Formats: sequence, C-alpha cells, structure tokens
Amino acid sequence: MKILKIVKRKCSLKFWDCKFICHYRCRALIRLDCRGPRYKNEQDEGNEQTIEKDTNVDEQIDWEKPILSQADIEQKIKEYNSQINSNLFMSLNKDGSYTGFIKVQLKLIRPVSVPANKKAPSIQDTRKSSIRSQAVKRRTSFYLPKDTIKHLHIISRTRASEVIEALLKKFMVVDNPRKFALFERTEKDDQVYIRKLSDEEQPLRLRLLAGPNEKTLSFVLKENETGEVNWDAFSMPELQNFLRILQREEEEHTRQILQKYTHCRQKMQEALAARTPG
Repeated sequence: MKILKIVKRKCSLKFWDCKFICHYRCRALIRLDCRGPRYKNEQDEGNEQTIEKDTNVDEQIDWEKPILSQADIEQKIKEYNSQINSNLFMSLNKDGSYTGFIKVQLKLIRPVSVPANKKAPSIQDTRKSSIRSQAVKRRTSFYLPKDTIKHLHIISRTRASEVIEALLKKFMVVDNPRKFALFERTEKDDQVYIRKLSDEEQPLRLRLLAGPNEKTLSFVLKENETGEVNWDAFSMPELQNFLRILQREEEEHTRQILQKYTHCRQKMQEALAARTPG
C-alpha cells in the first residue's frame, strides 16, 4: 500500500490508491484493499513513499538500545574513540562505568531567569558556581542566544534530569528545571525525529550506542511542552507578572475596540450632518 506525501497536515498520511487520509500513528490499524488507478506522473513518483513526521510528537527511534556487557562496553568505547577527530574521548572506569562528553544545543523560545544581582556568567563563574541552595528574591530575564551549544563531561550513570540541572547551573538559570526537557534528535531518510527523554534515561549511554555522528543522534534542550501549562512550576512573582500582562493586553484590546466604534460613530454623524432634509 503506497503512501502519498501530505503537505498541509504534517502529521497525516494519504494513501496513494484510494486517497484515504489517516494519522500516521494509526497506519498500523488501517486495513484497506485499495483498488485505484495505477497511473502516476513524475511529480507523484518523487513524493511516493514519503512520510511527514510531526516533530512535536514523541517518536521511537528504530535503532536498537541493547543491554551491553562489560566487554561490549569496552569495545564500543574503542570504536567510538577511533571515530572522533577531537579530544572529547570516552574513558572506561575501574568500577565499570564510563565517562565522556555530550553536546547539547539549547533551542529555547522563552526567556530564562537569572539572579538580578549577578552579571552575565563567564567560564570562571560557571566553574565556581555552587548549587542553588536558597530561593532567589530578585530576578532578571533575558533570552539565551539562539542555538547556544554547551559540552558537558558526564558519567554513564548521569540521568537526563541531572543533565538539565547541570545546564541551568552553568548558565546560572534559576527557573524550575521542570520547565525544560531534554530531547534526542535523529536524522534518517531525509526525516527529522525528535523524542523527549524520560528523567531516568542516560544520555551518555545513548551517545555511546549511537556513535559520535551528530546526524545519528544529537541532544537538544527545549521548553517542556506537555500540551497544557503547568502553573505550579512558576513562582508567585512570575504568576503575578502574567496577570499584569494579561490585564494590560485586555485593556489595550478594549481601547482598540472603543476607538474603532468611536471612529465609526463619528463618520456616521458627519455623514448625517452633511445631508440636508428634502
């Protein structure tokens, strides 16, 4: 059963023969005996067998994630180190764990909060900064540069939630870590797949299994979009600020509506005054 590419709805599939449309996740549930025209033009041939993926939906990547023995891990590390052209090697520890580097791309849309009495973090600051032990009373917000990249040296037991906390610590971000999520990004067959990692997954293990190729696997930090706003993750000053913003937007919208109808009323009154009876 052939698939025809859908452009307008990226999370849908359209079957070539009968033109039936369904969500791509429902494809395995569809049973159709299509009997349609067998002709096709060159443009359709180029679109044939193409599936558009909604990258906001969690996807299972089909390369295997097996449980490795100690010998397998040692062999994988040797293969990994032989494929990289930098000094970001992985090393095996005596206790059976291993350490290495992961590169995380920050793709944040919203601003982040840092202590108001702090200057922009430098390399020295990020090395000396300690874990946030008390609530920050005064904050200031700014946008991180687009596509900021940070390398982290971690151990194989490091969880995804700990990677998020380490990234926030390096940039002195005081926002709740639950506002963010770590994603794995994979390119395959000219498609991009993005999957949100669970808190317990181990990024360095995923890096070792996938190898050093960034197209095979890369990590991205994004806002934690769960489909609905988790208001409990925001502080009281942030919530109050949201209310003030909503109030200003409401007042501005009301002002624009009143101005529109006042202008219309004035024009109608001018038109009535210009006309003399009879």
